[in-house]
Amino acid sequence: MTAPLPGQLPADAPGLLSGMRVVEIADETAEYCGLMLAGLGAEVVKLEPPEGAATRRIGPFLDDVAGPERSLHFWAYNRGKRSAALALESAEGEALLARADILLTSRRDLDVAALRARHPRLVVARMTPFGDTGPWRDFKGSDLVHLALGGIMMNCGYDPDPAKRYDLPPIAPQLWQAYHIAGEQLMVGILAALLHRLHTGEGQDLSCAVHEAVSKNPELDVMSWVMRRAPLFRMTCRHAGETPTHVPSIGHTKDGRWCIATGVSVRDQANLVPFLARYGMQADLQAPGDGADTRARNVPGSGTAGEAAAHITEVVQRFIRAHTWETLPWREAQGAGLLWAPLRKPHENAGDPHWQARGTFAEVEHPELDRRFTYPVSRWLSTETRWQAGRRAPLLGEDTAAVLAEIKAPSPATALPARPRAAAPTRLSAHGKAFPLQGVRIFDFSWFLASAGGTRLAAALGADVIKVEWKENPDTRLAAMAPVGGREARRAATAPLPPVTDPDMGGQFNNKNAGKSGLSLNIRHPKGLEIARRLIAQSDVVAEGFSPGVLARLGLGYEALRAIRPDIIYVQQSGMGGVGSYGRFRTIGPVAAAFAGTSEMSGLPEPAMPAGWGYSFLDWMGAYGFSMAILGALLHRDRTGRGQWIDGSQCESGIFLGAVPVLDHSANGSIWQRIGNRSPYKPAAPHGAFRCMGEDRWLAIACFTDGEWRALAAVAGQPGWLADPRFATLEARLAHQPALEAAVTAWTVTQRAPAAMLALQAAGVAAGVCQDAEDRCEHDPQLAALDWLTEIEGTRIGRWPVTELPAVKLSTTPGHAGGITRRGAPGYGEDNERLLGELLGYSGAEIAALAAEGVI
Repeated sequence: MTAPLPGQLPADAPGLLSGMRVVEIADETAEYCGLMLAGLGAEVVKLEPPEGAATRRIGPFLDDVAGPERSLHFWAYNRGKRSAALALESAEGEALLARADILLTSRRDLDVAALRARHPRLVVARMTPFGDTGPWRDFKGSDLVHLALGGIMMNCGYDPDPAKRYDLPPIAPQLWQAYHIAGEQLMVGILAALLHRLHTGEGQDLSCAVHEAVSKNPELDVMSWVMRRAPLFRMTCRHAGETPTHVPSIGHTKDGRWCIATGVSVRDQANLVPFLARYGMQADLQAPGDGADTRARNVPGSGTAGEAAAHITEVVQRFIRAHTWETLPWREAQGAGLLWAPLRKPHENAGDPHWQARGTFAEVEHPELDRRFTYPVSRWLSTETRWQAGRRAPLLGEDTAAVLAEIKAPSPATALPARPRAAAPTRLSAHGKAFPLQGVRIFDFSWFLASAGGTRLAAALGADVIKVEWKENPDTRLAAMAPVGGREARRAATAPLPPVTDPDMGGQFNNKNAGKSGLSLNIRHPKGLEIARRLIAQSDVVAEGFSPGVLARLGLGYEALRAIRPDIIYVQQSGMGGVGSYGRFRTIGPVAAAFAGTSEMSGLPEPAMPAGWGYSFLDWMGAYGFSMAILGALLHRDRTGRGQWIDGSQCESGIFLGAVPVLDHSANGSIWQRIGNRSPYKPAAPHGAFRCMGEDRWLAIACFTDGEWRALAAVAGQPGWLADPRFATLEARLAHQPALEAAVTAWTVTQRAPAAMLALQAAGVAAGVCQDAEDRCEHDPQLAALDWLTEIEGTRIGRWPVTELPAVKLSTTPGHAGGITRRGAPGYGEDNERLLGELLGYSGAEIAALAAEGVI
């Protein structure tokens, strides 16, 4: 029987985690993780105190009137959950834990060992600001402070002046992004722990430090520093890079909106010049000559930008300025193969037919208000399971009686795995403990970060990941290259080092493909296709990141895969998803961010330009989602025996993050307005990045209470601040933020940022240095204590640090970046002989013949 296309499922189709039970005691740091658990079908019971969770007091509010049942923030992050006014320490709370699969919490005072002793099958997932150990473990965090310390702010902001000096502060991308990043990584850890428990009956403790998770999220800065000691410059709404270009990749329409038009490679120019010529606006641009290599692909932000590239961008900006937002032919540009997209505001996606076709948004009923409101509810489509929109967020204590009745009922039977894995020797990580993904094999057609990063996470958790490439269309390997002179030259370096050009020695490729095996395979050749089929027959998952339909045209669509192995899991991810009208659009991280609304959300208030993101944020968020889809589908298959085809979308990962502004527009008609570094909805003042002594040194400070403000004034030695009526209360400070920020800056410019941070944290004020890659790699004692980097050996590249992902400490089955290979990323085709010999029985002579025929 022919399988349905992804998304063609009844409304009552289950989620990946249907039947799982979660107890949540969480603030804004972990509520997002609970939202994803509910969206994947788990039953999430949120325990609240009698006055309600503190997040019920975070705005915006329905009709701009505050109240515990009117918080749109609470609505957005608690959709699909239940509320019980119970204490975890009560007899009822203990009984609830006895029936639960997961405890999700941001509490720091729990005796985890005692909890797990009483409930050995329980997965305890904890979100902490700075982790369980290290000198900063008791520091105060906030979204702003974590984005500063984690390096994201130093990647995001506006161009420097012509002398490469910054006259504006780094910008924290809005909204709650530190907790989104950490929540995604904690979710990956939870799914891995559930897989381990399914096959062993053993629960475990998971700890995720927001600081560590955020520090690993920027795309290029850490590896550029680690490999070549090369610092990056933040630039307006585009990738941070080694050389500022002063020409943003976004252009202004004549009516004041923005469009991204990125890409100046030979391939892009070949498409661009004919497109502009249709309108007589090609200026002096010339199409590449015969013989130009149009196959080359660079990691965005990694290429060397020069005046020629800047001129191309300026010609494109002329074209954009000639149009209004509505008449700009960006769809036609996409049809011509160009990386163009409008910078949408989050709510503008809700009415788009493409996202409507994918069910990305849903109208959720609020019966007590007799109204329905729009929410983003889905990140991918599947043939077997679906994201659950669920009901609206619970009223305070709404489900207490029902939960108490369920506790008194007989416990449901615990389901056994429907598909036990074949017996195999237990694989131990470099930590000497078992991996959670024992016996899982992934046949991996991923590339770039959005998909390759997802299988990298699976490899770190113990999956046998076979990365498939072919020389005619290889993955992007040329970024953050190893230096001439290798590790010894890097140890002695005091300035940026020149890079090698060997594609097997890319630091960025090494970081996003560590722990995998490498197979070079031409599946366009009949023998190559047959080899792929035989290896897929031995695999649990086929993962790919091509444009929709590519694998099917090569003979490996879902029907073909199911014929090879009926319970196969096929997970694909493209920029916009295969189902819908945008499937063939060209998309990279910045284009997805423009579409999703995350670029337009960050920056100084209009008429300033959007600052956007200084790296491919949605590549990482797509990678986390890709990994979640793989792990969740494995869990579902091992519980039910059924595989599935999942159609993921990088852009949807970004849309899902914009629930609050989407809901604010739906409920109040409000349109998101950029606010720089000020706190949008949780009142705080001061709240921003303040200049300190030294070149481009900044300190993030967030004061949410009058007590924190008084502590700041005491550390600064400024009693006059407390006597100033403009600053007497939080309300007054919010009304006089320009004067307040000027006063704080007058103090911070006399201070060294690290010393001021330590003094403020000691006084109980959330503060953090805006750290760059050098700060995090060389000077951050907390990251060092958390072992955020791992040294692994690559065959050609040598021994280098890579980030340990995900940033979740699993007590029983910790992952390791080296995976089962215990090494860095594979060289091109490095494992051909081993894989073909061990798995398929080819002899050395047969393998040599395949190479001679152009099969491998």
